[in-house]
Amino acid sequence: MLLTRYQDLLLEAGCDEAGRGCLAGPVFAAAVILPAKFKHPLLNDSKQMKASDRDKLRKVIEKKAICYAVASVDNEEIDKINILKASFKAMHLALEQLSQQPEYILVDGNRFTPYKEVPHSCIVQGDGLYASIAAASVLAKTYRDEYMQQLHAAHPHYGWNTNMGYGTKVHRDAIKAFGETPYHRKSFRLLPDQLELELDFEGSLE
Repeated sequence: MLLTRYQDLLLEAGCDEAGRGCLAGPVFAAAVILPAKFKHPLLNDSKQMKASDRDKLRKVIEKKAICYAVASVDNEEIDKINILKASFKAMHLALEQLSQQPEYILVDGNRFTPYKEVPHSCIVQGDGLYASIAAASVLAKTYRDEYMQQLHAAHPHYGWNTNMGYGTKVHRDAIKAFGETPYHRKSFRLLPDQLELELDFEGSLE
């Protein structure tokens, strides 16, 4: 069972991101403040959940949360400032949009850039420990998946409707065949180094 609070004195928001390791598309982040007694049997780390369960929970979270917000930073900004800073920026943008500002922040992971003067704690694998972080992970993941589905309609070769921009074989093969799109992260290693490609080619001749 997920814990509902890290501390009991201050109004607490959970934060998480989605899409940090993708080759294409924005990074999304969500911030969620849940009621103290919020529980749901399906709630868990979003990566451990079925897509249909995430979609169900998104509606529940949006209805039951004290407040929530979702924000994103696009691939061009990611290339300028790097993915770690972009993830933190997306979290800050989500926090700024909350209708009630938190007095304490729980962040999934081991690093975070402080938000204003608000104290925070970084929780490794926090999306499997605290309800507010898990709820944020569900919102960030579902909003990002929805966005990548929309991009897929214009760029169907890359399989973004199923891989969501991650570096699957289908995605990388499409980059080889069709090149990059305006949504690819140029600062990421989209394909193996040329040396590896040459070695693979020589190996195939043996």
